[in-house]
Amino acid sequence: MSDPVVRSPKLRARLETDLTEAEKQDADSVEVATLRLVMCAVRDRDADARANDNCKGCDDSVIRDVLELMVRQREESADRYEKAGRIEMADRERQEAEFIARYLPKPLAGKELEAVVDDVIDDLDARSLKDLGRCMTELKSRYPDVLDSCEAGKKVRAALG
Repeated sequence: MSDPVVRSPKLRARLETDLTEAEKQDADSVEVATLRLVMCAVRDRDADARANDNCKGCDDSVIRDVLELMVRQREESADRYEKAGRIEMADRERQEAEFIARYLPKPLAGKELEAVVDDVIDDLDARSLKDLGRCMTELKSRYPDVLDSCEAGKKVRAALG
């Protein structure tokens, strides 16, 4: 038998490398502070995974979920800061959100999303809104990391209805 190949998640390696490089350039930058927060959250998820007998830690999908959560939190914080008149803090939160979002895959949108929806509808021979669930399930299975379910649902409804 051959030994299983142990592969570190690509996203984790990219984050660690970027953190190391950013620390070499300016240890006090917003980029470094943000990456440190991200890596702290990832290590927290690793600890949870080890507690559940997954000794390898969390994989890229969990890291992506963490990044999405962090972006959403920062956007909400920025809105609250802006309403409170704390523009500098809102700008900082938005800057962090933009930086974290660089590590997330770009979601399907516009013409690209419409083409994907049309392909799935054709493949499943969907004809009415009764087929909405089947279409959405297929879309989610084909494009798990780049599909915005809300937007895709609107496009499928429009195409079927």
